[in-house]
Amino acid sequence: MAIYSIRDLEKLTGIKAHTIRIWEQRYGLITPARTDTNIRYYTDENLRHLFNIALLNRNGIKISKLAKMSPEEITAKGAAIAQNNPNPNSQIDALTLGMIDLNEGAFEQVFVEYVHLNGFERCMLELIYPFLDKLRLLWLTNSISPSHEKFVGQIIRRKLMCAVDQSTPRQDTPVFLLFSPEGESQELTLLFLQYLLRSRGMRVTYLGANVTVSDLKDACQTLRPSYVFTILQEPLPRQPIQSYVDQVSKAVSDSEILLTGQQFFVGPVNLPPNARVLNGLPGTLQFLDGIKVRR
Repeated sequence: MAIYSIRDLEKLTGIKAHTIRIWEQRYGLITPARTDTNIRYYTDENLRHLFNIALLNRNGIKISKLAKMSPEEITAKGAAIAQNNPNPNSQIDALTLGMIDLNEGAFEQVFVEYVHLNGFERCMLELIYPFLDKLRLLWLTNSISPSHEKFVGQIIRRKLMCAVDQSTPRQDTPVFLLFSPEGESQELTLLFLQYLLRSRGMRVTYLGANVTVSDLKDACQTLRPSYVFTILQEPLPRQPIQSYVDQVSKAVSDSEILLTGQQFFVGPVNLPPNARVLNGLPGTLQFLDGIKVRR
C-alpha cells in the first residue's frame, strides 16, 4: 500500500493543500491516517476518494452536497461522469487513477473511448501527452514509483505499435529515417512520430535506440532517405552537441536532418546546410503538414 503526504495529493489531483484541509476539517470528506508520532498521511483509498470528489465538484456538485453522500455514492457518480465526460481534464484524472491502481482495464477503457470519439492522433495530443507531462512531474517529485511509470509506458507503447501497423504508407512519398542516439530515451515520441508519418502516407524506417553514427551512415547508404529525424533531449555523454551534429551531417550525406529536443534551445548550435531544428511536437506537426501540402 502506498502512502501520500498532503503535498503528494496536491500534485496528483491538482487540488491545493489548504483546500484539502478545509474539506477534511469543515466537511469531514477525507480522514487521513496517522503515524505513531501523530503525523498524518493518506492512503490509496483516500486518493481515489479525493479524485472522485474533485471530479464531481468540477462538474457542478457543491462540496456541501458531497459531504452528505456516502463514499459508495460518490464513487458511483464519479465513475459515471468519468465515463461520459469527454473533457480531457476529467479523462486525465481517470488515467491517473488507473495508473495509481495499476488497473490496465480502467486505463485502456479511457484510452479506447477517447480514440473512438476523437481519433488516435487527437487522443495522443490532447490526452496522452498532457498526462505524460503530469507523470514526469510526479516522477520528479517522488509522488509515484517506477512501477507506475513502467506500467503506463508499456500500455502506450503497445497502443502506438498497433496504430503504426494499421497505417499504410504510399510508395510515391518521401522516405524518413528515425533514430535515437546513444544514451537518449525517446521511444514513445519516436513511435508516435512513426505513426504520424505513416498515417500521412509517408514511408518511414525506425532504427530504435542507441544508434551509433556509424550505424546511421550504413542505414542511410542503404535507404537513401529524404529526411533523417532525431531528438536530443539530454546532454550527450561523451561529446559536445556541435561535434555530434557535424558528424551526423556527414554521415547522412544528401539527406536533410530534422532535429528537435531541449538541447537545441539551451545553447547555440551552428547548423550545417542540410539540417534544421523543429520546435518540438508543434513544429514537427507543422513541418509534416507542409510536406503533405507540397506533394
